[in-house]
Amino acid sequence: MRISPPFCRASSGRGCAEAVTKPYRANVGICVFNAHGRVLIARRIASDGPEIILPGFEWQMPQGGIDPDEDPKVAAHRELREETGITHVTPLAALDEWLSYDFPSYTGPPHRLDRFRGQRQRWFAMRHDGPDADIDVTRATPEAPQEFDAWRWESLERVPDLVVPFRRPIYERVVQAFMRFARRM
Repeated sequence: MRISPPFCRASSGRGCAEAVTKPYRANVGICVFNAHGRVLIARRIASDGPEIILPGFEWQMPQGGIDPDEDPKVAAHRELREETGITHVTPLAALDEWLSYDFPSYTGPPHRLDRFRGQRQRWFAMRHDGPDADIDVTRATPEAPQEFDAWRWESLERVPDLVVPFRRPIYERVVQAFMRFARRM
């Protein structure tokens, strides 16, 4: 499944050929459930190059890049630990398909994501088995700068309405795939 917003506009500064020949960045997304069937979302503190944040749509589930030669499942656990501090989880499921979205037009300063058309994501569902006190989205390291300033547990079906519009179709697919975990916990 590939999700693509309008990409080739005269005002974008990018030609159609350049936009469609750039690769997607390999990425994982993590849908973390608590014991009550709610999912972890975090509020981004700033736009990150082409990963723009729009007022009212700052929330998202943890996600991040897959390192070269890294297994997606390993990347999901690493990204979850780096972004949230969560280490005690039970794997629930993984989407077999890769979901892709294109970045919206970006005309800002050079950025590490400029070389990519968008993100190609593999999504994982996990259950958080530790206490909420383990969750710290404000932590930062030289390898993983702080991306979030707040977090909360939210009902899964509400999450697509809280994310930036260019990610919404991905989140709707994640809701379809993992809703069974929200209902049975």
